Amino acid sequence: MRLTVVGCSGSAPGPGSPASCYLVEHDEFVLLLDLGNGSFGSLLGLRHPSDVDAVYLSHLHADHCLDAAPFIVWHRYSGQSDGRAVPLYAPVGADRRLAAAYDADGGPIDDVFDVTPVGPGSWTIGPFEVTTARTAHPVECYAVRLTAGGRSLVYTGDTGPSDAVVELARGADVLLAEAAYAEGPDLPPGLHLTGRQAGEHAAAAGVGRLLVTHVPAWIDAEVQLAAARSVFSNSELARHGAVHDI
Repeated sequence: MRLTVVGCSGSAPGPGSPASCYLVEHDEFVLLLDLGNGSFGSLLGLRHPSDVDAVYLSHLHADHCLDAAPFIVWHRYSGQSDGRAVPLYAPVGADRRLAAAYDADGGPIDDVFDVTPVGPGSWTIGPFEVTTARTAHPVECYAVRLTAGGRSLVYTGDTGPSDAVVELARGADVLLAEAAYAEGPDLPPGLHLTGRQAGEHAAAAGVGRLLVTHVPAWIDAEVQLAAARSVFSNSELARHGAVHDI
C-alpha cells in the first residue's frame, strides 16, 4: 500500500499545502481520501485525474470535500475524461452538498460521481477492505481503515478524543491522525485532537507509526509533532507531496 499526501493543511489551505487530500494505492488501484479546498491543483501535479478509481470523503466540511467542484469541471470540460462516473463514498447528503458547491442550481452530478452513502460498517473498494467508525465531530464524519496486502492504514478524518477511533486503529500499521488543536485550557469538546491526544490515540491503539496531519497554518506543526512524540515516539508529520510505503 502506498500513501501520497496531496494536501494536509487543517481547516483551510495553507501557504505550504492545500487542505486534506490523500492518495492511497494498491495493486494499481487508486483511491482518493478527501478532496479539500485547494487540493485538485496539487492532484494534477501528482496523478492524472482519470487515474482515480474511487473517492472516499470522510465528511462534508469544505476543507475535506470542496475540491470535488473542480474535479467535476475537469471531467466535464477538459476533454480528457474517459466518461465513466467515479464511485464516491461519503456521508448521506454528499450528492446535494457537492452539487450545490459546483453550481447554485444544484443540478445532478451523476455523470461524474456515482455516489454511495456510508455509515459505520465494512465493505470493499477495489482491493481494499474498508471499515468505518463515526468520529467525535459536529457533523457526520467517518474515520476509515483500509486493509490490503496484509497492511493497514487508518485515517481519522476530523475527530475529538474518540474510543471508537482507537478501536478502529487497533494494531494498524499507520495511523494518519488529525491534530488541529494547540494545547490549551477549555478546548471545545468533540471537534479536534491536540498533538498529544493524537499520540495518545496511537499509543492506545498500538499502531506501528503515527502521521500527524490536519495542522492549520496558524498552528506550529513542529510543536504538534513534539507533543505527539512525547507519548508516542514513532510519530512524524504528514507533509505535502510526501510518499509513504506502508
